[in-house]
Amino acid sequence: MPNSNAKFHCNHRGGREASRRELVSRSLQSAQHCLEDQDFGTAYAHYLLVLNLAPELKTSVKETFQFTLFKWAEELDSLARIQDLFNCYEQALELYPNDEVICNSMGEHLFRMGFRDEAAGYFHKAVKLNPDFADAKENFYRVANWLVERWHFIMLNDTKRNLTYLKAIENAVHSGCKSVLDIGTGTGILRVSLVVTETVDAGLFGEGIVESLIHAWEHLLLQPKPKNQDVSTGDYGKVIPASATIFGMAVECKEIRRHHRVGTQEVAGVRLSNSVQFFSPTYASAGSEETVEPYTTEKLSRIPGGYIPLTEPCQVMTVDFNNLQELKSLAARKPWKLSLPVTDGGILDAIVVWFVLQLDDEHTLSTSPSEETCWEQAVYPVQGLLDYSVKTGDTVMMEVCCQDCYLKIQKISSLTSECGMDVGDRDDTLSLGNEAELCNALAGLQTTNKQDGSDQVCVLESTEIALLNNVPYHECFKAAMGKVLLSLNPSKDLQSMDVDGHGSGMNLQESQNNSSLDAAPDPLYILDVSEGFSILPIIAGKLGPVRAYSSIEKEQHQAALSVISEANHFPKETLEFWLSHLEDESVVLQRPKSDKLWSIIVLDVIETSGLIQQEVMEKAAISRCLLHSGGKIFPQYVLVYGMLVESESLLLESAVQGTEPTLGFNIAPFINQFKVPVRVYLDLSTLPCVPLSKPAELLRLDLMNPLLNSSSREVKVQICKSGQVTAIPFWYHIHLDEDHSLNTSDEFSHWKQAAVVLDEPIHVQVGDELVLDVQHHKSNISITVKR
Repeated sequence: MPNSNAKFHCNHRGGREASRRELVSRSLQSAQHCLEDQDFGTAYAHYLLVLNLAPELKTSVKETFQFTLFKWAEELDSLARIQDLFNCYEQALELYPNDEVICNSMGEHLFRMGFRDEAAGYFHKAVKLNPDFADAKENFYRVANWLVERWHFIMLNDTKRNLTYLKAIENAVHSGCKSVLDIGTGTGILRVSLVVTETVDAGLFGEGIVESLIHAWEHLLLQPKPKNQDVSTGDYGKVIPASATIFGMAVECKEIRRHHRVGTQEVAGVRLSNSVQFFSPTYASAGSEETVEPYTTEKLSRIPGGYIPLTEPCQVMTVDFNNLQELKSLAARKPWKLSLPVTDGGILDAIVVWFVLQLDDEHTLSTSPSEETCWEQAVYPVQGLLDYSVKTGDTVMMEVCCQDCYLKIQKISSLTSECGMDVGDRDDTLSLGNEAELCNALAGLQTTNKQDGSDQVCVLESTEIALLNNVPYHECFKAAMGKVLLSLNPSKDLQSMDVDGHGSGMNLQESQNNSSLDAAPDPLYILDVSEGFSILPIIAGKLGPVRAYSSIEKEQHQAALSVISEANHFPKETLEFWLSHLEDESVVLQRPKSDKLWSIIVLDVIETSGLIQQEVMEKAAISRCLLHSGGKIFPQYVLVYGMLVESESLLLESAVQGTEPTLGFNIAPFINQFKVPVRVYLDLSTLPCVPLSKPAELLRLDLMNPLLNSSSREVKVQICKSGQVTAIPFWYHIHLDEDHSLNTSDEFSHWKQAAVVLDEPIHVQVGDELVLDVQHHKSNISITVKR
């Protein structure tokens, strides 16, 4: 009997194993059939069953399982079934806990949904699992830029700032402060005698220091020390910094001007209608109910082209951080007038602001443009004036207030010296002698509101305004587009095209009238899918019988472009907004009509940050299939250039440099986990650096002929100056065709540049030769240095 029982159990186990194998086999077949039918959800369920029943198959089905997971996740995402999507990834990571591809994909979904902290964790894990996984590295670098802005590194490397704060804290502790709180560590603690904070931005109040200290005085700090009483400091509350003084100055600055004011009435033959008023977001914030930062920031000591002070620095206001009532009254304080006498004539482009922090009676920190500091200056661009010129003796007037956690400087105007007005610094009224003097004064007062109710207001990002001001960019596109259109349709309508930028001046309407007796040619189709506000479709429309499509999304931008189109006498059918024709806006690249193809497709290849746009080569591959015979993608190819430099600034902006700047505290290993090898938004013209080589061509990206592309390349670079190679700045020559190109590093460029920062400096001598290993994967360029 014992032998018979054992045989029964053996047969039973054998039967179960056979059933398992059969079920696994059937499920694999079903999964494959579902994939062929693109039923990814059912296929995914079958694979889950297979992997749970047969873990030994994990390796053999991994790639197919990943494909199924990603396709099903895309479908769930499109259906907004977010919880189901994440459940699928959790199941997948239980089966493949150390799979870098699944971790990276999970991070991508989290990042797109705004969960950047969580996304960073998955990207970081993917990079740890496979340091050579290019997609994960690119994703981690992008999310790291979001989570740890580069100013954190600059701030921690600012030895003067750190040492000054240390001395002020030591003074406070020696004077009797026994309990210290650094704002940001939380609430629910015992009352303390000292609060230390540096929650200040370039405009002082933008990080909420006033609100934080009001809360601290009401809930965390001991009562403030009575004035003029010699009592122990430890029995009372105190704040470091004790106070701050804000200063302002009017400046002329071409770089600020070209990013915040459209400075031309005509671009490449397109008249910009007077009925459209362009403003940057800083100006728009003045009348907005939303909490919008009312200033931008610049490191004025490194701004391209420099700046010219038009007035002496003027004290804007002071604030006592140890006075609760004063802090509470700031937001309720009515706006006050401020006037700055003009000392040097010029163009009024901006009011720049900085501050001096009085940490205690002995120690101060200044963010002045003349100081080497981690802070930038706050910039309030001047917009909307009829005349921006000022001369010595004139007065720049403005209104100052503290609202929505920000210092606001608005209603900036200029008053000519002939007006004879007596303007008090903070007087709400103007002292005027008589009616004639009043009329004279009003005539000389240049207000900041020049548009009337009929004008179309268009708010553009500062980079979009800089693009609109980039005349060589538009002239280059005009010439290149004209060349293509002329080759595709050499009719008399196109003979008058301004192919080289110097045409007959005949506009489209005149050309069409002259050829009204001839048969109208079929229009050529042009698609502009460059990002942001673009007038390229209108430029194309002036070159002949075309149907130009713009991918502009914002209604305000579409309205402005329509007004400009009408001002240039366009027939309504000439310009259309492409997204309104699409059922699925995610599929932008498709035929204009079922029986038509594009003659020109304009792609955005380079981000304004200085990086290559994501998925641009994939977009180019699709675009090539949508082109008419003889049609072109613009740009046709891009050359990447770079050079070797020595730059201590780039090192300080990219990682914490040891323990010396952080006063012996070993912070670097922790925050440097979020350092990225590529520094973006650089201005090479003002970057403090020493070139150690001449510029060299690093890579070619060909959008029209992919056979000319290479995913990797080695470039030999000759050293022309001895030093330490710390970084490799790079930029682009964007070739629309063989005759027309744009340099992203020239003075008119709206693009910034980028740089690869080396982990360790390389010592070089004149005559040495280094080899750069340049890798291109999707949109990511990596550069490593070999001896």
